[in-house]
Amino acid sequence: MAIIKPVSDLRNYNTVLEDVSAGSPVYLTVNGRGRYIIRDIEDDEEYEKTKAMLRLMCELSEGKKSGEEEGYMSPDDVRAYLRNKQL
Repeated sequence: MAIIKPVSDLRNYNTVLEDVSAGSPVYLTVNGRGRYIIRDIEDDEEYEKTKAMLRLMCELSEGKKSGEEEGYMSPDDVRAYLRNKQL
């Protein structure tokens, strides 16, 4: 279950941090609206990996779509393109 606390509880930050654990972040509110999140570093690392994987999947999907619409390049064309790009 989500742990939701007002940001003013950070005056006693130790009690707020005791509630933070892997898989159980603490959500902080300002004027009754969600504003911040405190989460375990392990969760943050997993979140960043997931974001990176999602970005990669989107790029791969765009590349596949582009290849199907515009045609794929041969390996020799790719090598020539990369050589010219390095210059």
